[in-house]
Amino acid sequence: MVSVVPITFQEVLVFHDRLGCSTISFRHLDLPTALRIIAGLGFTEIDLGALPGVCDHVPFVLDADAVDRVADEVAISGLRVRSVNGDIGDLDAPLTSEEQDRRDHHLDRLLTLTSRIEARALVLPCGHLDHRPIRSLDEDLDTVAAQLERAHVRARDFGVGLWTESLHVHRLCCDLARAARLTARLSPDIGVVMDFSHIVASGGDPADFVDLFASRITHVHLRDAVPGNINLSIGNGHADFAGGLAALDARGYTGHFALELETRDITDPERPESASRAARFVTTLIP
Repeated sequence: MVSVVPITFQEVLVFHDRLGCSTISFRHLDLPTALRIIAGLGFTEIDLGALPGVCDHVPFVLDADAVDRVADEVAISGLRVRSVNGDIGDLDAPLTSEEQDRRDHHLDRLLTLTSRIEARALVLPCGHLDHRPIRSLDEDLDTVAAQLERAHVRARDFGVGLWTESLHVHRLCCDLARAARLTARLSPDIGVVMDFSHIVASGGDPADFVDLFASRITHVHLRDAVPGNINLSIGNGHADFAGGLAALDARGYTGHFALELETRDITDPERPESASRAARFVTTLIP
C-alpha cells in the first residue's frame, strides 16, 4: 500500500495558466488521489497518462465501463484536460487485418475517452521501444506515419486532434534526425509534442528542436535529463529550460506546457513539493 503525505491546501499557489501537470507525475497513486493532489497544488490543467507499463491511470483494457469511470473521476476533479498521452501498440509493427481491427477498436475507446473529457488531443508515440528497426528504417517510418495518419482521420470523427511525441529516446525515433524524417512524412494537421527530457537525453538541444519543428509544435512536456537519462527532476539535469522556452516564444508558440515528472531521483512522498517547486520555476520562464 502506498503511503501519501497529507497536503495542506491553505496557501494554494497560482502557476501560469499555460502550465499543467501530467498525471504521470503521480503514477504511483490511483487516479482520484493523483487528481486531488494536482488540484490541491494549484494546477488547473492536466495531461492524462494512459501508457501501459508507465502509467495505468487509464486501463489498457479500456471497455465502456472503464471509459465511464475515468471520465467521471476527471469530471469530479474539476481539472481541464489538455491531452491524453496514450499508446495503441507498436506503430511500426506489421499487422494482420485482425490485429489492425483490434488496434482500431482500442483507438476508438481512447478517442471516446479523449472526447468525453474534452481534451484537445490524443498523443501517440513514434514507434516501438527499440532503436533497431523491425524491417528497415524507411519501411518502419512509413508504417508509423501511415498508422498516425489512420489515427488522425479517426480522431477527426471524434472532434479531437492527433499529436505525436516525435522524439522519444527509447523508441524508434530516438533523435532529432529520425524525428525529422518521421515528421516529413506526416500531414500538417498532426501535431508534434516537444519533450525537453528526450531531446537532451538523446544528445540534442531544445532550441534546435524548436528550429526544426516550430510550426508543428502543439504541446510541450517538461522534465530534466542528461544524455542517456530522462528521469531527473527539473534542476537536476542539463536541460536549458530558459533557452528552450525563449526559443519557443521567439517562434510564436502560444500552446501549453505540462510537467511530466516521471523522475527517479526523489522519493514518492517528495513528489508534491518537487512538482510545486518545478511549477514555480517554470512559471517565471513563460512569457
